[in-house]
Amino acid sequence: MTDTIFALSSGPPPAGIAVIRISGPQAGAALCAMAGKLPPPRRATFASLRDPHDDTLLDRTMVLWLPGPGTATGEDSAELHLHGGRAVVSAVDRVLARLPGLRRAGAGEFTRRAFANGRIDLAEAEGLADLLSAETELQRRTAMAMADGALSREVNRWRDALLGLSARLEAALDFSDEDDMGEGESLLPANFARDCAALANELRQWLDRPRAEPLKEGFRVVLAGPPNAGKSTLFNALVEHEAAITAAEPGTTRDVLTHAVALDGVPFTFVDTAGLRDEGAGEIERIGIARARAAAERADLILWLGPEGEGPQDRPLWEVAAQCDAPDAPRKSASALHLSAMTGEGMDALRQALVIHAKSALPAPGDAALNMRQHRLLSQVEETLARNQHEQDPLIAAEHLRLARRALDELVGHTGIEDMLDALFGRFCIGK
Repeated sequence: MTDTIFALSSGPPPAGIAVIRISGPQAGAALCAMAGKLPPPRRATFASLRDPHDDTLLDRTMVLWLPGPGTATGEDSAELHLHGGRAVVSAVDRVLARLPGLRRAGAGEFTRRAFANGRIDLAEAEGLADLLSAETELQRRTAMAMADGALSREVNRWRDALLGLSARLEAALDFSDEDDMGEGESLLPANFARDCAALANELRQWLDRPRAEPLKEGFRVVLAGPPNAGKSTLFNALVEHEAAITAAEPGTTRDVLTHAVALDGVPFTFVDTAGLRDEGAGEIERIGIARARAAAERADLILWLGPEGEGPQDRPLWEVAAQCDAPDAPRKSASALHLSAMTGEGMDALRQALVIHAKSALPAPGDAALNMRQHRLLSQVEETLARNQHEQDPLIAAEHLRLARRALDELVGHTGIEDMLDALFGRFCIGK
């Protein structure tokens, strides 16, 4: 990465202030060419920015000179805090593009340079990507924990523990070459199996935590039941939007409708589905029913609006009497949720119950949460340590520890991750 990149890092103009970031070996030269001189390091300085080609005044503004390596990217960097009009930003952008050694940055390129220069590891970069896409307070706090290194610090501690186990094992192997080993005496260090078990148990506690995917996608609540049970009416009431067509005619809903919404800062994805019935459905409705059954299989929770006891049994399910104001509504037991989306009766209680239930299934505020990739690698570490609890051959035990260290290195991006870097940093915006 020998070239120098630049990009608008604030929101699109017009705005009160527009921040252009520059990073790379020519950052200082670019700032000097436009401002006439380098300001003092790490001090906001008023400057007149000019086009070096014809000395045209571009803006009078604040600039920052940030020499590396103690910067966000680990490189020499500069920031131009411009007036946020489109013409100002465009003029400065054109001038920077003409300067030798400079080019416009690609998506996520600043953060990728921070990763390549050791300013952040892969787990922190993933947390930062989640932070940029966070839409609820719970998502923000969990992403902030990851971006701040909550998992990375644990990984470093686990790796140190693995190195300690490996060192003890190597010492025991060296000692085994001496002549005073007793017959039948184990070549493994004292308490080796116990220490492997203790570390495996610690990792298992992390693996048992709520995962990151439900938090990113929203706690998935599927409304299911027969036709005309009030699913679409309840769906519209929960999302507070006329997203689904409601009518007395059976089979009105023929496809799966999804809508993301936050309740009390907790992300939800509500799913409206076609009415489930075995007879009287046309070809298109039957496709909708098949999709409804598939949606139920992916649910974190099913709100069942049909006859009591007839809902899917393989997923968490709440019985709901959704038309309690209707005189001919099917009767359900007192344990069911009785409500009316039409009158609002019971809706506040349902929302509150959903929030409480989702919070118990999602990461606690501020807790780090493993994504699928991290969970897979940490599972590999736990499995190798579990095997070492029963291993008697010191050479095989040493190989298990090496594989565990390799998985931890891959988790934080120290090895074996080139194939997923483009996908990760492509999630970032230009200028980040």
